[in-house]
Amino acid sequence: MDRRRFLLTSCAAAGGLSLTGLGACASTGPTGALDPEIAELQERTFRWFWDVTPHATGLTPDRWPTPSFCSVAAVGSALTVYPIGVENGWITRDQARERTLSTVRFFHDAPQGPQATGVSGHKGFFYHFLDMQTGHRFGTTELSTVDTALLLGGMLFAARYFDGEHADEVEIRRLVEAVYARVEWPWAQVRGHKISMGWHPETGFIPHDWDGYNEGMLVILLAMASPTHPVDPAAWAAWCSTYDTLSWTDRWGQPYLHFAPLFGHQYSHMWVDFRGILDPYMRDKGFDYFENSRRAAYAQQAYARANTGNWTGYSDQVWGLTACDGPGDFVLDIAGREREFFSYSARGPGERDDGTIAPTAAAASIAFAPEIVIPCVKAMKARYPAIYTRYGFLDAFNPTLTETGGNDLLHGDIHPGVGWIADDYLGIDQGPIVIMIENHKSDLVWRLMRTDPHLRRGLERAGFSGGWLSA
Repeated sequence: MDRRRFLLTSCAAAGGLSLTGLGACASTGPTGALDPEIAELQERTFRWFWDVTPHATGLTPDRWPTPSFCSVAAVGSALTVYPIGVENGWITRDQARERTLSTVRFFHDAPQGPQATGVSGHKGFFYHFLDMQTGHRFGTTELSTVDTALLLGGMLFAARYFDGEHADEVEIRRLVEAVYARVEWPWAQVRGHKISMGWHPETGFIPHDWDGYNEGMLVILLAMASPTHPVDPAAWAAWCSTYDTLSWTDRWGQPYLHFAPLFGHQYSHMWVDFRGILDPYMRDKGFDYFENSRRAAYAQQAYARANTGNWTGYSDQVWGLTACDGPGDFVLDIAGREREFFSYSARGPGERDDGTIAPTAAAASIAFAPEIVIPCVKAMKARYPAIYTRYGFLDAFNPTLTETGGNDLLHGDIHPGVGWIADDYLGIDQGPIVIMIENHKSDLVWRLMRTDPHLRRGLERAGFSGGWLSA
């Protein structure tokens, strides 16, 4: 990424049960009112998108306040949070419609082509990062299949939300359909049925495909769903064929498809309601992808509780590893133990874990496991108030790193009595917080995306059935 709140009885006590579909302990309806602290977090985080995204272009920055390029994936989140702002009364529908139309129009009109400069994409795909002023490819960044998919997730949701007769809403829907229709998904299949992660005009396709369980689910689903350039349904079978060898584990709790950083269990789920729908692989396992993400959240809590690395601050109430900013790339002796630290990196249990906790890891898992996420959010705020500011949580913090030892920090600063704290907010970490809180509360994004014919087509071509697909 709703499979909304697991009741605080036997489910929570067991750390998860074996669920078939939604399972006996999953509540199937939205929760309604939010805990006031969670509601405040959602609004503050929404305000980040609204305030830092230029109205004329809709090019949401990758990070802020540090000057940066646009993140195409963050634009997908922005297009999703604007309607959430309307539904919560933070902005008007007119405001959201205007911002959405300017964004979708900008991407629709952005130049495409095989040249290395002066374009925003090629074959319907977009580059990972775009220049904030021109909207053209930033530096030598790759043409990204996953970032394009995350952008399209936001666009397709916007098209479902703005469903009225107003001329601008009609135009939003027309432009979204045009942007989606021109993506030439089969072009990115260069090694059998798998889809490449990306392409550079200078060197060609990246030598890596989407396989193993991760955030690439949305890539495959949208590729199969395309009304103009679909890939064969064999792409989903090829995707799942690597699960057993690359992803399946029972460490830190119940068996589940493992991907160490939690973002891999959240990104596709922001738009796809996986509750109760099963593909052939998960049907054989007896539970759905939503339950899989719930187990991943519990596994991270169990890892933090065990704290085998003896990192400061880890506990069953403060946990969460994902891709995020870090202090820098250096090794430092702390209390007689050699510690290796990283700058921006994907972190997970036992994988590049350097003691850096990302609030988005837990907060964006709220729809899967609110009974452990809400206490975590509150504990982080209470114990480390310096990480919670104008736009919600700063990207990450590290209580273990309390001095630099002469090493240069690439991000953030050391705060006395706390440790290292990032100094930026990252769009791809902010978006899942707003979106998944809303799915937890009202089912808004999932509910509207369940009506999207493209998504339904992709899921059915992948072999999903049951639940809302059968309703």
